[in-house]
Amino acid sequence: MDSVKDYSSQIEDVIDKFGQPIKPYIPAIARFLIVVTFYEDALRIATQFSDQLYYIQRFRGFPWGLSHLFLLTNIFAMLIASTMIIARKYPEYAAAVLLGVVVFQALGYGLIFDASFFLRSLSVVGGLLMIVSDSLQKRRQLFAGLPNVTESNKRTYFQLAGRVLLIFLFVGFALHGTWSLSRVIAAVVGFVACVMVAVGFKAKWSAMFLVLFLSVFNIAVNNWWSVETSHHQKDFMKYDFFQTLSIMGGLLLLVTIGPGGMSMDEKKKAF
Repeated sequence: MDSVKDYSSQIEDVIDKFGQPIKPYIPAIARFLIVVTFYEDALRIATQFSDQLYYIQRFRGFPWGLSHLFLLTNIFAMLIASTMIIARKYPEYAAAVLLGVVVFQALGYGLIFDASFFLRSLSVVGGLLMIVSDSLQKRRQLFAGLPNVTESNKRTYFQLAGRVLLIFLFVGFALHGTWSLSRVIAAVVGFVACVMVAVGFKAKWSAMFLVLFLSVFNIAVNNWWSVETSHHQKDFMKYDFFQTLSIMGGLLLLVTIGPGGMSMDEKKKAF
């Protein structure tokens, strides 16, 4: 057991050494990646406005006018809230707006019962919660109506919920697709890393591994740029690509701020 601890410590030291030059920029990169799917979604709705109108009017039963308001509200909410998060201007409120957009779209587009969308959305929400947790480091009090809950406790709960939700993307990956030997190996290794992130054991190391894993997976599977414009799966692949980037951003933020008080890593420090 001691040899395993020594080995993992050496790996962490190597990661810290090579990551030192970009370490100051990781939080900014993470925040951009978390909201990049919302930028892409806003751009997609704006450039395909007539098609979006047709869909929600024809298949979702939105009346004329309300359908326009639904789409415009989504566009401006995503653009403004995403920019606020990147600029670190009231990030907790901006994250709440984007969380509302996720729920709003799930109901509006009728995707609330789509398993793949639901799991990916949970992971995106996990990234937003990590943003809230990060902002609590810089604010003395976030919710004026909860005087009995300390800032430290709130941050701990947000970090716990955020890192647990982040791994739901991998659950979707494990449950969908054709099984092969390589897929089984990737599923097992990824599952172990996800459990480590969820319980907060070697969380930074595990999160960095998942970032690398998702980078390869995203390029190999969601390579929308290699598909012809007329291909019926292009928009879906593009959507999945940017959502995966957002989840990678949440994991990078976890690497930066740590797993929080409710984790095995923090419990070990207390002894």
